[in-house]
Amino acid sequence: MRRFIRPALIGVLSAAFGVALAELLAAATRPQAGPLVAVGGAVIDAAPTPLKEFAVRTLGTNDKPVLLGTIALVLILFTAAIGVLSVRRRWVAVAGAAVFGLAGALAAAMRPTATAYDVVPSLLGAVVAGATLLFLHHRTRRPSATGGDFDRRAFLRAAAAVAGGVVVAGGASEVVKRVRGGAVTKSREAISLPAPADPAKPLPAGVGPGFVTANKDFYRVDTALSVPRIDVNTWSLRIHGMVGKEVDLSFDDLLKRPLIERDITLNCVSNEVGGPYIGTAKWLGVPLAPLLRELGVEPGADQVVARSAEGMTIGTPVETIFDGREAMLCVGMNGEPLPLEHGFPVRMLTPGLYGYAGACKWITELELTTFDRFDAYWVERGWGARGPVKTASRIDKPKPFAKLEAGKLTVAGVAWAQGRGIRNVEVRVDDRPWAKAELLPVPSTDTWVQWRYDWAATAGAHTIAVRATDSTGAVQTEQRATPFPDGATGWHTITASVD
Repeated sequence: MRRFIRPALIGVLSAAFGVALAELLAAATRPQAGPLVAVGGAVIDAAPTPLKEFAVRTLGTNDKPVLLGTIALVLILFTAAIGVLSVRRRWVAVAGAAVFGLAGALAAAMRPTATAYDVVPSLLGAVVAGATLLFLHHRTRRPSATGGDFDRRAFLRAAAAVAGGVVVAGGASEVVKRVRGGAVTKSREAISLPAPADPAKPLPAGVGPGFVTANKDFYRVDTALSVPRIDVNTWSLRIHGMVGKEVDLSFDDLLKRPLIERDITLNCVSNEVGGPYIGTAKWLGVPLAPLLRELGVEPGADQVVARSAEGMTIGTPVETIFDGREAMLCVGMNGEPLPLEHGFPVRMLTPGLYGYAGACKWITELELTTFDRFDAYWVERGWGARGPVKTASRIDKPKPFAKLEAGKLTVAGVAWAQGRGIRNVEVRVDDRPWAKAELLPVPSTDTWVQWRYDWAATAGAHTIAVRATDSTGAVQTEQRATPFPDGATGWHTITASVD
């Protein structure tokens, strides 16, 4: 076994040096061309929907670091094997480097926003990795002063030099990324958002704490392995397709238009029953309906396809833009410019639709088209095309498996049916009849509603369930369904013990 350690280390060091230089080149030119991000994006795109849902459900916001770590582990094992196999067969080193480079180049070339240049970092990394592998093998086989065919000191010096190169290139890559990211952060901090022409109504008296979700606590679910860092001074939005007039709008162009401010609840279609992927924020943006009316939507256009800087496509029904629900191009969130991870400089938001169907982040393009002509990213993968939010509710207090003291307790949570509003929320303890909960006031039907129920808790184990009824009279279904293909259903039910 010991005789395999040195050649395995040679393979890993060589690959690490190649990847580090490739990432440095990408960081200095086009960050999205980096091989790790490109391969990771290709894995996400190719992963079957059940696997994606499992990752979101079990890993939450850690899914991306876990994916990159897994890719790194596979790369280590692959290059270690190449190092061992190429000890006696030098052609294996060349073949391994070729596979290494072509995989990264192909992944980069297949990204939706790829340019011809994007294959260069991966190919350069492969050349460097292959050459380094052959060089280190040569040092391994070099005759020593004491006889034999291995000069230990010469090899250690060469390996240390390569390791140093990995550290320097990797560190330089991070410095470049920080510098570029710092420039974007400073440009964001320098933005002074204008006051809305149509401000949000003040939150009604009686709204409970936590009604508005802080930006730092707002959920994030997307496929971007690295957050796009977009220079607001060069950003533009192209609107084209089935419109009478095509335009390119700058960020300043948007800020010059009358802005609206609204409290809106946004939720992800991947949210399980009782899940955390939902939040309410005060959004500031340009209403989309007046803008599209100015450009003239051609008859027959029934889908708006939004495209993001990192290649995501999201399809939104045109009817939801014009039915009065105030879809918007958001520039602000809770009184500040959009955070980078939530779509800076501009994202789209459509009340009453799950995010995958109406809330494109880092948006750069809007195309008016039809559902027959184009399937957006998630629709291609089997998700429903239109994405209306389903009536749902959640218990936030007490927490599942809580241990409580007997007496008067408060059961509380939220319910939502954006665009329709909530008429009733009912709570059931064990097998008792459903009882109405108190609904706290809301600013509009586009937000969740907080509810609470006074419970005279008695000793023992108890099951608590909640269900909501929307303003149309439709009662939240008990039938459990997974998020795929158009949103989870079922009553949120928890257990608690009372002493």
